[in-house]
Amino acid sequence: MNLAGLKSAGKVLISIVTTMLGLLVVTFVISRLLPADPVLAIVGDHASEATIEAARTKLGLNHPISVQFLLYLANVAQGDLGTSLRTSQPILSDLAHVFPATLELSTWGILIGVVIGVPLGVWAAVRKDSIADHVIRFVGLVGYSMPIFWLGIISLLIFYAKLDWLPGPGRLDFGYEDMITPVTGIMTIDTLIAGETDLFWNAVAHLILPACLLGYYSLAYISRMTRSLMLSQLRQEYILTARVKGVSETRIIWKHAMGNILVPLLTVIALSYGTLLEGSVLTETVFTWNGLGLYITNSIFGQDLPAVMGGTIVVGFVYIIINTLTDLAHRFLDPRAR
Repeated sequence: MNLAGLKSAGKVLISIVTTMLGLLVVTFVISRLLPADPVLAIVGDHASEATIEAARTKLGLNHPISVQFLLYLANVAQGDLGTSLRTSQPILSDLAHVFPATLELSTWGILIGVVIGVPLGVWAAVRKDSIADHVIRFVGLVGYSMPIFWLGIISLLIFYAKLDWLPGPGRLDFGYEDMITPVTGIMTIDTLIAGETDLFWNAVAHLILPACLLGYYSLAYISRMTRSLMLSQLRQEYILTARVKGVSETRIIWKHAMGNILVPLLTVIALSYGTLLEGSVLTETVFTWNGLGLYITNSIFGQDLPAVMGGTIVVGFVYIIINTLTDLAHRFLDPRAR
């Protein structure tokens, strides 16, 4: 690697460390400002003063706030996010167990959003002010503005309770849940590894409703942004020049115009993916999907502050990684950014 490459890698690393440090500062400050007392959550309201003081000492809360923060940083650096008050398990272990479920759901959601949303956005831009354009914009507006939990409940009522076309909440039917030994934590992969074809299709069936719901939410945003980006390119002089030269409309749209919006569109998709990973809380709650969102929700209701902080750190770390990868992709696709 040359000197320029080393400098670039150094800047990326510094950016990651700085952003992560800022995230840890925010989570630490919020945890100290909240009225909930983690000591009372552990020992109970009726514990003796000696028990409370012993728990406070064990948690390091008897130290000055600056020392507490340094201890917090040291623990996080070692992968120690604490112990969940609700499950009595290491939080990192809990998160490693539930995160693959969120990753599976969000990945299928963003794939649906990209595969459908990008062509719809291009079509709306090419057919600007036509009936198709208005319909696509209306569909996107509905998907972007409707409460996602309400859409989830309605979809369950229609496709599960009324029509019985698809299974209900959960990742597998109730009788199948203990038949698969987790390997990756992604149910569609683990069922194939186990050679259980019936369970694979059952997992796919359970995935359809929540994935389509997240896909609809993401395609609403992606289609709107694709339309806006494409319209700005179709007004450029090089597009008019290509048409005058007799270049086919398909080539103009999908090679010339799409090539120029690819970099900002990649940012849109990456941000949408990060939003799905973070914002699938309500979807996972409605569909009882045992992922990161449901874990954080249950931790909030159970006043499990360490688990909530750990989940927040993981969500923030995922955002940092996605933004870093997006930036690297920008530099690869656009030489001007190097």
